[in-house]
Amino acid sequence: MSDVAASPVDGELESFSLVELAVLRLSREILSGKSDPGQRLVEEQLTRRLGISRAPLREALRLLAQQGLVEHVPRRGARVATLSDRDVAELYAVRDVLERHAVESALPVAQDSDLSGLRDAIERMREATASEDRLGVAEAHRAFHVAVVALAGNRQLTVIYESILVRLQLYMAVNLRRESENAQPSDAVRRHERLLKAVAAGEPAAVIAELGAHGGRSYLD
Repeated sequence: MSDVAASPVDGELESFSLVELAVLRLSREILSGKSDPGQRLVEEQLTRRLGISRAPLREALRLLAQQGLVEHVPRRGARVATLSDRDVAELYAVRDVLERHAVESALPVAQDSDLSGLRDAIERMREATASEDRLGVAEAHRAFHVAVVALAGNRQLTVIYESILVRLQLYMAVNLRRESENAQPSDAVRRHERLLKAVAAGEPAAVIAELGAHGGRSYLD
């Protein structure tokens, strides 16, 4: 009896793992810039390439749509999400408000150990830069800013903030490609080191000023 009952559960776990793997694979492709905004996601091609059936693929696409990385167009299927210039500008405006609130709530930090997340993100950024891993750089960039906001100790704020950064990373990938061609690879690392120094100093006005000069709006160009 227990063996029979276990079968559906095993099937559900197996399907769930396929969904998670598909979400991970597709999100990495989208956020690395390998898939352009608006690019169609053809089910037949994806099931063949990922080696999964349509059921877990469709669930993966549904989850990616919840993250704002995929959108479904009536009678045309799924595609990589697109954002208008207004959408991007509004997302940056919301990001700025959340960052300001978090910084003013969090600083000065109680202990130096609270900054470990920021230091870890910079180290990951440095390693990814050295290995020319663009996606790694983008993920470390996002992790650093999420760690700054997380200092406020407001879990819901952090979740909302990270969801905004994920959507913006669709367009940040384009900027990172441009930056890799026109700037020194270490420039991004130095910018974040300056921001870490401002956070460690515990002066909210200085951190907010550094964030304003941080280059975020270059992603709008």
